[in-house]
Amino acid sequence: MTPPPNSDAISTTAPFARGRPSLAESHASVAVPATGAWRRFFAFIGPGYLVAVGYMDPGNWATDLAGGSAFGYTLLAVVLLSSLMAILLQTLSARLGIAAKLDLAQACRARYGRKTTIVLWLLCEVAIIACDLAEVLGTAVALKLLFGLPLLAGVAITSFDVLLLLSLQRFGFRKLEAFIATLLVVIAGCFAYELWLARPDWGAVAGGLVPRPEIVTNPAMLYIAIGILGATVMPHNLYLHSSVVQTRKVAAGDERGAIRLATVDTIVSLGLAFLINAAILILAASVFHAAGRADVADIEQAHRLLSPMLGAGAASVVFALALLASGQNSTITGTLAGQIVMEGFLDLRLPVWLRRIVTRLLAIVPAALVIGIAGEGSTTSLLVLSQVVLSLQLPFAVVPLVMFTGDRRMMGEFASPWALRAAAWTVTAAIIALNVKLLIGVVSG
Repeated sequence: MTPPPNSDAISTTAPFARGRPSLAESHASVAVPATGAWRRFFAFIGPGYLVAVGYMDPGNWATDLAGGSAFGYTLLAVVLLSSLMAILLQTLSARLGIAAKLDLAQACRARYGRKTTIVLWLLCEVAIIACDLAEVLGTAVALKLLFGLPLLAGVAITSFDVLLLLSLQRFGFRKLEAFIATLLVVIAGCFAYELWLARPDWGAVAGGLVPRPEIVTNPAMLYIAIGILGATVMPHNLYLHSSVVQTRKVAAGDERGAIRLATVDTIVSLGLAFLINAAILILAASVFHAAGRADVADIEQAHRLLSPMLGAGAASVVFALALLASGQNSTITGTLAGQIVMEGFLDLRLPVWLRRIVTRLLAIVPAALVIGIAGEGSTTSLLVLSQVVLSLQLPFAVVPLVMFTGDRRMMGEFASPWALRAAAWTVTAAIIALNVKLLIGVVSG
């Protein structure tokens, strides 16, 4: 008889009952060659880029624009540190998926009781809704900037992007990854063009990568900094990564090599995400802050000012095009994360189209209400707030992840070594401390 999931009597080689595989329709669908270093490497490239999308979504735009225009290059250090934290945590997430053959939601369900699992699921759903809210608003703003659509109309149109996801999934997981990578290249190309026009002070950029005490002591700067952290290290991405690495068909005994390849994939893809996030902040600092426009924290305002301030008519169009690509990319990965979280925590299977519609409606309703009541100028403050909400959810995903990946019962010989565990717990403590300071600041006014 198979022991229950929470039993301590389960064997070390298969410590937890897994049930149905994570993301079952794509599980082990991508073959990994047994030989050939380059062929193996390219077979593993992809999951990292799906995760990287979440680190450059429209929520990042709002926080990076606000930080760059208000404080110049100072918060570049926060972007860098957040990216390094993300690389460490996403590496652990990939390790969990490959070694334990569980996504993070399944691992929580296997380890914790029913009540704890439900609470963690609800908190994760709040994070996904906050993320989806940023995607809805970002896509709606991009449609307005490119085609002149009212924001409410753009919000309504985003409810139909589920059709894009469903059509892409029909062609296989590798095609989905290729589509994501193509949009990432478009975003990177757009910002390379913008920076070429802006000609930032690269010496000041390098100086901004060094952390300063004022980031923590200045309440306004700290609020934006935690928003950047929430927009960079995203809780639902930890669930997503632990699942999508399992789309690779890893042969028994090849787990160590698979973890190594997944780590390289993570570093390369999140390195690209860091460059794009840094480019957004650098653009705001070099164009707006340098001209004394510290008040530019609105995506639409940035779009309106870019062309005249850079002296290039295409600058604003390119900016809006990158925003649209970012919103659509984030929509796809957000859908996958929602599916993984619901199936992993609750062992509940819903059709992807139904899951997308439910999540989308939960984001569209507050977006439409805020726009209708407060006006179209409220979108940026809502975007920044959504990223702070994401940051507050982080500990509830990070703490279980670090615990599980250091647990030899769950990970066997692939449990994190002591140095990796120490680094992970240090990052976890930093995230919790920043969130506590934010909450104290909010309560005290």
